[in-house]
Amino acid sequence: ARHAGPPDGGWGWMIVAGCFLVTICTRAVTRCISIFFVEFQAYFGQDYARTAWIHSIVDCATMLCAPLGSLISNHVSCQVGIMLGGLLASTGLILSSFATSLEHLYLSLGVLTGLGFALCYSPAIAMVGKYFNKRKALAYGIAMSGSGIGTFILAPVVQLLIEQFSWRGALLILGGFVLNLCVCGALMRPISLKEDCKTGPEFLEQNYVPEKEKQDLKQMSICSPLFKLWPHECLCYCSWKEYDFLLMPGFMVLAVSILFMAYGCSPLFVYLVPYALSVGVSHHQAAFLMSILGVIDIIGNITFGWLTDRRCLKKHRYFCYLFAVGMDGLCCLFLPVLQSFPLLVPFSFTFGYFDGAYVTLIPVMTADVVGTSLLSSALGVVYFLHAIPYLVSPPVAGWLVDTTGSYTASFLLCGFSMIFSSALLCFARLAKKIKRTPLQSLTGNMALKQHIWTNGAIAYSVTAELDQRDVEFLPVDTNSFSNR
Repeated sequence: ARHAGPPDGGWGWMIVAGCFLVTICTRAVTRCISIFFVEFQAYFGQDYARTAWIHSIVDCATMLCAPLGSLISNHVSCQVGIMLGGLLASTGLILSSFATSLEHLYLSLGVLTGLGFALCYSPAIAMVGKYFNKRKALAYGIAMSGSGIGTFILAPVVQLLIEQFSWRGALLILGGFVLNLCVCGALMRPISLKEDCKTGPEFLEQNYVPEKEKQDLKQMSICSPLFKLWPHECLCYCSWKEYDFLLMPGFMVLAVSILFMAYGCSPLFVYLVPYALSVGVSHHQAAFLMSILGVIDIIGNITFGWLTDRRCLKKHRYFCYLFAVGMDGLCCLFLPVLQSFPLLVPFSFTFGYFDGAYVTLIPVMTADVVGTSLLSSALGVVYFLHAIPYLVSPPVAGWLVDTTGSYTASFLLCGFSMIFSSALLCFARLAKKIKRTPLQSLTGNMALKQHIWTNGAIAYSVTAELDQRDVEFLPVDTNSFSNR
């Protein structure tokens, strides 16, 4: 059945549960790979930089192939994509348990497992956005908390598995655990929204479709017999303007800031355990730091999601996001002076909370910029932008450790990178407010109408999203559009 808007409940909560399990099996497992760091380094006798490539390739492959996951989800099925991803990720972990060199791990644990995670991650997150609107931030908070809960549970479990069965046995068991992604895929029931698609005649009748596009579509309907055979099939306008959001100024600023944010956040999950060990913390205490970070991550996911759904903060999600990113950057700047377990515990609490906070708001902000109908494609691009920073930052941080003999330079670079990401968003918003004049405010509705007339596909996706929001936040006179 085609829904007028997201149901904000019902089977949507099963979608949230499925996405919750997907984040456990993908992001939590990726974070726990850092626990293998010391084991790999000792077994293969390699330096920090070469060993760090394992974790960075997993993260890079996951994000680099995110558009592929969105493509399969949009044109085949979200269920098929996630199940296929689960099989690939499990195969990669199992093959890694037989590794005889770092290069073997680069391919199996890095490329193959990362590709499997990519097919699962962005489609599952996009499905939550299709089922929720009013409670979107809360739904994302619960779904994304799987990363923190998974890290909290898996970090000590992985450490025990390594002690009992060696790193090979631990990877083999993780390979079986990741097969649960196939179960998650079965939960992802597709939903058809009116804002996502129109039938051929409906599409041609809409006022927001430019005349040039109408003529092209009419010509297509005359020339193509297949078009005539599909009068009742869904004709998705996203296929025509699927990536027009790349030219939106708001999305371009968000994309640049994400590059710096991704560079800053990745090395900490790789080097927190080795850094703790280097300052005299025991193996179990170092793993416990990861567990603390994970469980506080959960609190950040859910509480920030709930808070930003409240009326007082719903209009200020943008500033909530940049505040969370900036706080994580400050935490990284102070980390080099924290050289004992009692001092590292508060760091794990603070960094974990704000990490969970901004991770929850990434898909929410993306939906606010591009609209729900383009969310899957936009998330694919957003996570794709994480790829290069995730690939480069851990080896660069490892090279700095090898060169300087200290973690200080690595952590300072991470902190300044995240603070710059936050400052860039802040300056962009301030510049936008300064540019806005009273005259532009008075003619705002006319500008919106002109935007709808000149850029039909994108305008529809944005206004469809705006129409579903609370009237008190952004009233829209829909009658003025229908009378055009």
